[in-house]
Amino acid sequence: MKELSTETRLLLATVLSVAVIAVWGYVYKPQVPTRSPVTTESRPAAQNPPANGSATPGKPTPGAAVGMSAAAPEAETPAQTAARAATAETTFVVENDLYRVTFSNRGAVVKSWELKKYTDDKHKTLDLVHPATSEQLGGWPLALTLDDAQAEAAVNSGLYETSPGYTGVINPPAKIEFNWSDGKIAVSKRLQFGADYIVDIETSVTEGGKPVPHGIAWRGGFGDSTAFHAADLVRIVHHADGKLTDLESKKLGVPGAPEQRQLQSGPADYAGIVDHFFAAIFLPADHGPNLLLKHWKLERETQRDGKTIKEPVSEMAVSTTSAEPLRVRLFVGPKDHDSLAAMKPPLTDLVQFGWLTVIAKPLLALLKWIHGYVPNWGWAIVLMTILINVVLFPLKMQSWRSMQKMQKVGPEVRQIQDRYKKYSMRDPRKAEMNQEVMAVYKREGINPAGGCLPMLFQMPIWFSLYRMLGVVLELRHAPWMAWIRDLSAPDPYFILPVLMGVTMYVMQKMTPVTATDPAQQRMMTLMPLMFGGMFVIFPVASGLVLYILTSNLVNMAQQWYLNRSVPATADDGANGKKGKKK
Repeated sequence: MKELSTETRLLLATVLSVAVIAVWGYVYKPQVPTRSPVTTESRPAAQNPPANGSATPGKPTPGAAVGMSAAAPEAETPAQTAARAATAETTFVVENDLYRVTFSNRGAVVKSWELKKYTDDKHKTLDLVHPATSEQLGGWPLALTLDDAQAEAAVNSGLYETSPGYTGVINPPAKIEFNWSDGKIAVSKRLQFGADYIVDIETSVTEGGKPVPHGIAWRGGFGDSTAFHAADLVRIVHHADGKLTDLESKKLGVPGAPEQRQLQSGPADYAGIVDHFFAAIFLPADHGPNLLLKHWKLERETQRDGKTIKEPVSEMAVSTTSAEPLRVRLFVGPKDHDSLAAMKPPLTDLVQFGWLTVIAKPLLALLKWIHGYVPNWGWAIVLMTILINVVLFPLKMQSWRSMQKMQKVGPEVRQIQDRYKKYSMRDPRKAEMNQEVMAVYKREGINPAGGCLPMLFQMPIWFSLYRMLGVVLELRHAPWMAWIRDLSAPDPYFILPVLMGVTMYVMQKMTPVTATDPAQQRMMTLMPLMFGGMFVIFPVASGLVLYILTSNLVNMAQQWYLNRSVPATADDGANGKKGKKK
């Protein structure tokens, strides 16, 4: 028999060793400690948790909560806690003079948050919660967010016990406590309501006695759902380093997958969800850590003009870097500037006037001062307009004199332009034409830009009022007269925009024409009609249109007075003398 080689012997020994180890492991298999499996799932926020709390297993989520990750050591067995749940779903109400909040013990969430001092556009008490959207998308305000989708579904659908058992209506000051456990995960929510719009909230989530990182969310939409283009008005905001950042719906979530939750980089002083006039803002508890913001966007189906369309729904949640109980203050109420200023930290940045804040704030102060004497906000705008135009009248008179002089030398300027019209704009001789025209203006003492000065002063005021009237709470649903019942909303019958266009056209006819080109003259004639039509196609706050209309009427009266003056002479420009009156 041929002797086996060394390589062959080594191969046989290896095969026999592996076989012995395999048989030994099968016959004498060690006992594995029993452990209740908990499967995590990485899911986008758009997938709604089933009502019974079940979820389809998926891949483990990286960085999942302690005790909730499939990567946890096999030797650890989570400590069991006593199961704790109510036997039936119940609701109760917390109510005072400012708000009426309806809670459900299923998920310990808010079903309705009404502000009793405000109404929506249908004249019903304003509810900042959108029940139909929440039902459709499966998320409600004050729901919890966790890294584990299955656990999140369970804690947001469980029947919580309330302590004590609440029914009916509770009047603040009041403390509300919810508790729930399925034997593995235990959750508690404590809320304390006071006499103002602030609610103190403390939440705790543990598994096996160990704290689990989590967040508190505002889900299912926010704000006045009856407002004009309501979905486009909602923003997610966060304040950090002295700057407020607002995120419209297209900026929410992960780029390319907005339904996935995006962690906003850096901690925030406060964060929340707002529309033009109302806000739900989470603030750290006293001396607590800064907040982390997560945001995402879902879509809901709704009916408009007999068609089914999809509208964006902005959602957000706050948390901290700690897995310990989460303590926050929640402000849910109107964006009243004085009330926001009294908050700690101040929330005045929620009322944004844009880059014209330096003009908008004094205008708001002036309007409020006038309203102290005239209780109607519409007439207060009218009086403010008259006052502003009286202050600008000397500048308007100077501008009118300049336009008069330009009208007088118009034929001479046209003659100069006719001599050079055969040359192209790039021809150096065009520069000579400009020099001759400027020589005529200098001789008559004319400032070519003088006629534009009133408009240059008016435009910033218009833009400032546009921003102010759109966000100032006092003008929301503030009536003027007859058909204007809300100065912050567009004119429902477009009467003010039409009158504005007509008065601008009449004023244009009363004003000296300085343009020498017929095409420019036609453009100037059509501009008022185009401006009025623009306000019909793209509606703005009726308070702004009221300001422009009143300004036109005052300017027409001033122009009538100025047109009674004798046209300026050449000597007026040289010597600075004014023309004599008739």
